[in-house]
Amino acid sequence: MASLGSPITTIRPNIIEFGIGTAGKLGKWAAEKGYHRTLVISDAFNASRIDALAIQGEVAVFGDVTPEPDISNLDRVLSAANATRAELIVGFGGGSAMDLAKLASVLAGSPQSLREVVGPNKVQGPRKVALAQVPTTSGTGSEAGIRALVTDPETMSKLAVESVHMLADIAVIDPALTFTVPPRTTAATGVDAMAHCVEAFTNRKAHPMIDIYAIEGTRLVGKYLARAVRDGADAEARAGLSLASLYGGFCLGPVNTAGGHALAYPLGTRWHVAHGAANALIFPHVLAFNTPSVPAKTKAVMEALGHPASDEVKSVFAAAYEFCAELGIEMKLSGLGVPESGLDQMANDAFAIRRLLDNNPRDLTRDDIRSIYGAAF
Repeated sequence: MASLGSPITTIRPNIIEFGIGTAGKLGKWAAEKGYHRTLVISDAFNASRIDALAIQGEVAVFGDVTPEPDISNLDRVLSAANATRAELIVGFGGGSAMDLAKLASVLAGSPQSLREVVGPNKVQGPRKVALAQVPTTSGTGSEAGIRALVTDPETMSKLAVESVHMLADIAVIDPALTFTVPPRTTAATGVDAMAHCVEAFTNRKAHPMIDIYAIEGTRLVGKYLARAVRDGADAEARAGLSLASLYGGFCLGPVNTAGGHALAYPLGTRWHVAHGAANALIFPHVLAFNTPSVPAKTKAVMEALGHPASDEVKSVFAAAYEFCAELGIEMKLSGLGVPESGLDQMANDAFAIRRLLDNNPRDLTRDDIRSIYGAAF
């Protein structure tokens, strides 16, 4: 893990508007910038409430973002972006909408294809359109980051693009937009936000400059997630989770996630399990597995979640499992429709995600991964 003096680069959106009732500030900002043609990229539900953004001028909406979007979904977004000749692209929804907005902002009208920009720092810049991000869930933190993911349906793997050119010009985080998120989705996305923070905190690349966001984001989830699940209109709890999600996004750029996300991705790409639900199911297993390598930080995580500090593997697993299960999250692969016959291929898929596994504080072999899937079945 990095020392206090180790070099690190952090990147944030130029403007971050945060708080209840801030959604309309996007329209004011866009008007002041003189943008007349806007494309909002969203899912069907959020497409019906774009008036909350108070955007003026010509506003086109792509409202067909799918969960765990694939290349074909991106192609349709790019067609819409090219047709509208948008000056401003807005990601309005969860991580899927915001990731597609990032990719559209750099690929629409560009000579580069998706395949040419997969990986770090391959996007040619600067981009020609402005980018705004407005999250409607508290999970991915995508509004604050420079990475975007899309599924390749042929290989059933995630294609990751990383570029500073995909950084939002403005991120507007209005917790009121999350009031309508159902309890089960609230629980899963909240654990996803926590997983970003915990995986960054215990990461081989962990850095003191990021640790402060990581542990505070974990604490916010521990304090507010159960409240928001019980009462979706609890404004304080929703704001706490929105902040935790933003902090998780801060962690992703310079540090990123690790083994937990690597093991969660095949659940989404192969079995269409929602990303948050996949991360929640995997979280206790990987946290416990990593405990011997990061005992002090694991104790801090346990305390942040409101459990007694422990670096005993069985106790860590039991507490983390209980935290997720009590939120009503399905904690068995079989309960999510994943067949036992699929575990070997999932282990192969996860073991190939070196960009994340190489960050894990303890080496995860292919057999370790298969054992975790078996225990989670």
